[in-house]
Amino acid sequence: MPDPPMVLPEADFTDLETHIQNTISNGGQIRGILEQYSNKGPWDTDWEVKAAVEALRIFGSRWTTEILATLYIAGPRRFNQLKSLLTGISSRTLSDKLRYLVEEGMMIRQVDEGPPVKVVYHLSPHGNLCGRLLSPLVAHLKIHHGSVRTK
Repeated sequence: MPDPPMVLPEADFTDLETHIQNTISNGGQIRGILEQYSNKGPWDTDWEVKAAVEALRIFGSRWTTEILATLYIAGPRRFNQLKSLLTGISSRTLSDKLRYLVEEGMMIRQVDEGPPVKVVYHLSPHGNLCGRLLSPLVAHLKIHHGSVRTK
């Protein structure tokens, strides 16, 4: 857990919890739609679990969550700026992960011809949307683990 925890005023903490509850409600509705088709046709629980694992696999790869979260929070960055924000990552690993995330459509590698040539990495619209969809989950987990609390 990050130390010290982020402390929010009561009104903002309540607002945060309300938005998380709205997301939970929406998630239930989404699950309900998918459930209607889960036991019909070629879909079943096994298929749905495999599809969920495949959909989330990008977040299970070491460093991808850290890179995506950094770009989501800090905005577009050049290679060395990004490396300085990611404690413990090697240049080789960062290079490999950036290439992977670009191939997966989560990021865009923007090359501005110079001189000097300048390469900036930023989230693609898909990557940004994933960040927005994950924000309520991350906020819930921060509250649950005590990283965010109220006075």
